[in-house]
Parts: sequence; structure tokens; C-alpha cells
Amino acid sequence: RAWLGEVLYDFPSPSYGELENGFALMEQLFTDYTDNELITITVNPHAVYTCSPDLLSRLGRFAAEGQALLHIHLAENADEDALCRERFGVGPVRHLDKLGLLGKRTLAAHCVVLDDEEIDLLARRGVKVAHCAESNMKLASGIAPVPAMLDAGVCVGIGTDGSASNNDVDMFGEMNSVAKVHKAALMDSTVMDAETTLSAATRGGAAALGAQGLIGSLEAGKKADLIVVDFDRPHLSPVYNPVSHLVYAVRGSDVVHSMINGRLVMKNRKILTLDEPAILAEMGEIRREILAMQG
Repeated sequence: RAWLGEVLYDFPSPSYGELENGFALMEQLFTDYTDNELITITVNPHAVYTCSPDLLSRLGRFAAEGQALLHIHLAENADEDALCRERFGVGPVRHLDKLGLLGKRTLAAHCVVLDDEEIDLLARRGVKVAHCAESNMKLASGIAPVPAMLDAGVCVGIGTDGSASNNDVDMFGEMNSVAKVHKAALMDSTVMDAETTLSAATRGGAAALGAQGLIGSLEAGKKADLIVVDFDRPHLSPVYNPVSHLVYAVRGSDVVHSMINGRLVMKNRKILTLDEPAILAEMGEIRREILAMQG
């Protein structure tokens, strides 16, 4: 199950070339996946520093017309904040609000550089936040004020960002980092406890995508999207608090079965729907091509 979209910028992209080609591709994606149960297309302006106000507004209209999720990198670091203030006189959050783009279908990634008023604005507008702690640490972006956002009523889900700034994109590792980094930042061992962190990674993630009625928890009537974790391992024994274990001790490699929409896609660590050896071989060939290009 995935929410996917092509990222658009003011400048040509290696994926589609000129901007208008990007819009054509986006429209085609919406057409191709209109009735797909597992793939939902999103509208994806990259950020306020790579998209002009006109482009942001145009994409906002496109998302509104299609009732689609508008996903954007927002307030990721101090440089973005400073550049936005230099260009538009306000920070990234208020800039989007002035354009009418903060709303219940807005999913903002990162949200590191926020003041209290901006946190309150996100809450009042119903904006959802994707918290990518490991990416923010690796890129030295800072630490998002997640406990303050949660206290203000902002919906926060946990994400990994891409492999360029996260490497292993392991959601268990991400939960581990989220649960610890805020304790260190605030010098408070009680913030982002295991229950809060697991909820952000599951129910929070579903709500951030507007899919809380379908996924995010195991309940009658929801889709059977689930995993089975093998706790019978040395680093997971003994088990006293399963929730704490999931956040602080489990690794992605401890997942033995995976089900999507009621269909078993991995059993006993064997992927049933894809040819994993062929994919790994293809990745090896791509690696060799890139190394050859680098000389």
C-alpha cells in the first residue's frame, strides 16, 4: 500500500524534464490509479525554496480539485527559514498559510524550525506532520519540536525520508531514534514514551495520510495490513513489555511475516510477490554503471 506522487520544482527534473511535462505525468498518474485499492496518488511540491508562489498555488488547486493529499518539505532547517524570510518576509509555515495551502489534506515533512505560534497555526489548520528524526540528525537540520506539536494537538506520524539521508529506512530504527532524541533534547526521560512513539508510527501515520479509517490499528472493519515479529530471539528475550520492545529493541530483520490488504506478501522472511534475487542483481548492475560513470 502506498501514497505516491511525482515531485515538482520550478526547474527541469531528471524524471520528466520541463515543468509542464511534470503536470502531464501527474495527471496521468491520477488517471491510471483512480480505482487502485493499494496506490493513492498525491500532489508533491518539493519545498518553498524550490517552488514559486505561483507553482505552489497551482499545485494547491490541483490537489483541492482532486481531493488529494498535498505533501511538501516544510521548515526543514534554518537555511530554508532564512531564505524564505528573505524572499517573502515570513517563515515557511506562514508563507504557505498566506497562500492558503495549510489545511487538513496538507502533509508537511520535517517541521524542524517552528516557533510556538507556528505550532499553534499548524494545529488550527489541521496540518499533518511527518517526523523524520534520523534524516534530520544526519543532515544536521535540527530536532523537530514533536512533543510540543503533540501537546498542541498536531497530528504527527513517523517517517524515514529517503535512503540518501536515512540509509536503512528501517521504521523500527526510526522509532528507536524518535523515542530517544527528544528525551536528550529536552533532558526529560518521560517524553515520547514507547506507547506515544508506537502510536505515532502506526495510528499517527495512518491519520497523517487521511487513512485512519482503513489502517493504522488492528480493528474489525479495517484493512488487514499487518506484520508478525519474532520475539523468540536472543536480543528480544525475555519480554516484559511488548510495546517497549517494539520501540527500543526490535529491528526490521525481526519481522517474519507481512500482510497487505489481507494478502500475505512475505512468509518466513521470503518475499512471495517479487523476485528478490533478480531485483538485487539488477541493483548490482546499476551500481556498476554508476561506478563506471564516476570513473
